[in-house]
Parts: sequence; structure tokens; C-alpha cells
Amino acid sequence: MVWVIWFTGLPGCGKTTIAQKVKAKLEDRSILTKVLELDEVRKVVTPNPSYSEEEREIVYSSLAYMAKLLSDCGNNVIIDATANRRKYRDLARKLVPHFAEIYVKTPIELCMKRETFRNAVHSPRGIYKKASNQGAAVPGINVAYEEPLNPEIVADAEKYDPDENAEIIVNKILDLFVKSGLN
Repeated sequence: MVWVIWFTGLPGCGKTTIAQKVKAKLEDRSILTKVLELDEVRKVVTPNPSYSEEEREIVYSSLAYMAKLLSDCGNNVIIDATANRRKYRDLARKLVPHFAEIYVKTPIELCMKRETFRNAVHSPRGIYKKASNQGAAVPGINVAYEEPLNPEIVADAEKYDPDENAEIIVNKILDLFVKSGLN
């Protein structure tokens, strides 16, 4: 059996960095994964994003369904997406039998600092600066970010660096899915 894990957290918290490190560490153990990065998927689903609630509903639902389809085809999936509302992540949990939510817990001040120098390929740049613009919709600033209530894994991005968090996450994934015979 295969699994899907969803990295959630505020923009700039380190989701993409940690997700990529987790993917590499899993592949070192011959566990193949496909990463679905929200900002890459968004460019296809909504090429001119408005970041409205309606658009987010469409994009996150599409992302959850893509993960389900990939897992149905035998692929382990890592979702890298803020998903500011619990209902988006809960949809994936309902669609995928073997699912885990990973909360990259990072204080907003640290996210804002990191966001100024991050090199994400697909993510929009300067989002926290744009938060002061009229009509801006930045999770944690002028749009709610609903923290997970019971994530299977919490990555403390203030306490641990990305490599340490990735190692902790991989060990927990192995315990949750692989050692229990699901993979």
C-alpha cells in the first residue's frame, strides 16, 4: 500500500525545503515519492490566480484529488501546500486511506524573515510585503491560517534545521507507513 503526506504551514515556514529533503532521504531508502507543490499546480489550474476563497477551494480540492489519483496508481505522494483551511487538508484525509498531516510550525516573524530571501522556484515572491495591499490574501496576516488540530507529525522549524526536521519526519513516516507493512 501507498501513502500521502501533506506539509502545511504558513508561507515561508520551510515546507518546500523540508519536503524536498524528505523526498531525497526516502529515495535514499528506495522509497519513491512524487511531490505535488501547490504553486506549481496552481499555475496550471488557475494561471492568473486571484487567491480568492473560491479559487482556493478549487485549487486545494484539485490538489487533494491529484494526490488520490496518484496514490491509487501506486505512488507515494508528498503534498507541499499551505492549505490555510483545515477543510482542504481534511478532504485529502477523506480521499486517501493512508494519510498523514505534517505541520511545519514556525513563528510568523521567522516566516516573514525567511520569505525575503527564499529561492522557491514556483512560489510568488514578496508575499508578506504584498499583505498590506488592498485585497491581499496572505495566510496568517489578512486571511486565517487554521493550524492542524491533530497532525501526525509536527516539524518545529524554530528548534530544528531543515535536515534535522527531515530526518525526524522520515523516521516517523517509516514508523507510520513502512514498518507497519503499508509499503
